[in-house]
Amino acid sequence: MDKETFYISTPIYYPSDKLHIGHTFCTVAADVVARYKRMCGYDVMFLTGTDEHGMKIEESAKAAGVTPKEFVDGIIAGENGILDLWKLMNISYDRFIRTTDDYHMESIQKIFRTLYDKDDIYKGVYKGLYCTPCESFWTESQLVDGKCPDCGRDVHYAEEEAYFFRQSKYAEKIIELMPEYLEPSTRINEMMNNFLLPGLEDICVSRTTFTWGIPVDFDPGHIVYVWVDALSNYITALGYGNDKYDDFDKYWPCDVHFVGKEIVRLHSILWIAMLIALEIPLPKKVFGHGWLLLDGAKMSKSKGNIRDPLILSELCGVDALRYFLMREYSFSSDGNFTNEILLNRINADLANDLGNLVSRTVAMVIRYFDGQLPMEQESDDIDTELIDNAMNLFAIYESNMEKFAFNTALAEVIKLASRANKYIDETAPWELAKDEEKNSRLAAVLYNLLETIRICTVMLMPIMPESCEKIFAQIGATDMLRSFESVTTFGMLERNTKVEKGDILFPRLDVSKELDELSGK
Repeated sequence: MDKETFYISTPIYYPSDKLHIGHTFCTVAADVVARYKRMCGYDVMFLTGTDEHGMKIEESAKAAGVTPKEFVDGIIAGENGILDLWKLMNISYDRFIRTTDDYHMESIQKIFRTLYDKDDIYKGVYKGLYCTPCESFWTESQLVDGKCPDCGRDVHYAEEEAYFFRQSKYAEKIIELMPEYLEPSTRINEMMNNFLLPGLEDICVSRTTFTWGIPVDFDPGHIVYVWVDALSNYITALGYGNDKYDDFDKYWPCDVHFVGKEIVRLHSILWIAMLIALEIPLPKKVFGHGWLLLDGAKMSKSKGNIRDPLILSELCGVDALRYFLMREYSFSSDGNFTNEILLNRINADLANDLGNLVSRTVAMVIRYFDGQLPMEQESDDIDTELIDNAMNLFAIYESNMEKFAFNTALAEVIKLASRANKYIDETAPWELAKDEEKNSRLAAVLYNLLETIRICTVMLMPIMPESCEKIFAQIGATDMLRSFESVTTFGMLERNTKVEKGDILFPRLDVSKELDELSGK
């Protein structure tokens, strides 16, 4: 029997901007879901990529003295480029699409022509305000203090012959369907009040003032507007309109698009209108996540307030950084990022709670039983609370992971690790070790700790895969004990499991020292 499928995508990122911790936040979240769903037994398609066309790329390439393709190639595939960053951050994508890929360009021309033939695209003249960095048109009423509402930069008046997409034609249908596919609910309110209810306008979908883009094949003076080009990647990457791939029917409709709240409008209105016009099923969910803010403002290269994930991962480790991003912030809301919050969270949860639990427990098994527990073990009533908490954890974890409440799911896992540390103090293994007649009781205490560690580690696997493998190796957990199926029953770990001492998993960080060093980077 074929596995049930699950398709998740991130936005395709603009290669002219250096990717910062905010981009990493979204992509790590998608990776966590992909890994989680694979562990649940799904056949997962995880798509990400790069959005490489537009005026901004053309201008940046000209300033750099290279062709646009050479410019984007260097940023994507060059040293410390996007591909290197996703490899460093252990992003397990299944497919990476570039909008300069031949098969994608072929599909876009077919999509544009199909919409034109259906009279959903028509020629006119565009007169309005345009933000080059965001590749977006705005009305006067949508500006904030006379500037782009997304990035806060200047807009300029533009007038040119252009093709328009009749998205207004689909406004009523979008209003009807939006509550079914858009989350969280705050995004629905924003889209309704700001765009749909005031009256949805048709949108410009071609340009003639620059050349770096996909030509409209029946009118070569025009290139396809970057957002029609970019949004369609979610289906072209599955083979829609091309022969490169053949799994559109298998994976579409997408289970969830993860997108930053600044592009929710395009994903929940324009993209949906295009799909309705093309008679393609809608995605099951569009989730508009919040921003990581720095000093109360969105991170951006132009503002000089980005935080480099390369530097942060060198400081605390990739897994610790992944954990921090998922644990510290609600995925649906904005969150303030500071280096101090990062360091303190890693110390509190990973060094003090989880790392300390693993190192103490393994060290005691080695000290008291030469690294291997005896089969004879004596239970006690004091064990009940820890065991019950461990067995009940997965239901809470699963409920939160399914609704992308990563921070709550992880808080519950660390809460169990903290409870296990308290259990060590309650049972005092060092006192039991003084009396040889209490060896069976001591063995039971240490077994309960190892089994609790195993259960916590299974649920941390989607977030910290490399660190979890190291923990499994230390506590002697075989592959079959690393699945979600194994965590609802306490006692799956072999009673006479053999442990191995390992390196410190999460060294405690000197907050003052590291803050001083980071302040200069």
